[in-house]
Amino acid sequence: MSGQDESGSPDFSVHRLGADEVRTLVDLNAMFAEVFDDPETYAKRRPSSDYLADLLRKEHFIALVATDGGRVIGGLAAYALQKFEQERTEVYIYDLAVVPDRRREGIATRLLEALKPIARDLGAWVIFVQADHGDEPAIALYESLGVRERVLHFDIPVS
Repeated sequence: MSGQDESGSPDFSVHRLGADEVRTLVDLNAMFAEVFDDPETYAKRRPSSDYLADLLRKEHFIALVATDGGRVIGGLAAYALQKFEQERTEVYIYDLAVVPDRRREGIATRLLEALKPIARDLGAWVIFVQADHGDEPAIALYESLGVRERVLHFDIPVS
């Protein structure tokens, strides 16, 4: 899936990563570390190549990247959650980011649009995502595509 925005910015492509694209997943992870300014989470204890290849083989893990000339300029990581109350699936976007110098080109929207057919193929009835208070660009993007719900999020330690 390729695209060019109305202003004539360079073309970029969006695709789902396969098990043979571990290097690109590593680049996506590095981009998340930089954009989110969170090297502790994204760069300190990097998983092995075998772990990442195994993850990319799993149907429930979805990694989409936007690239331009081999450079990762945006991406998302999502998980398909098989439900028990009905025979259906929900897709949760865990991370979504675009590098600062390529924002406002429709890259995030293109990533979300590319996720929809994948979600449908997995039997999903909805895609959901969280946004942090104060992240107005993300909130505006998500409101343009879906319905806002007011929820509380809690992290519960396992030990």
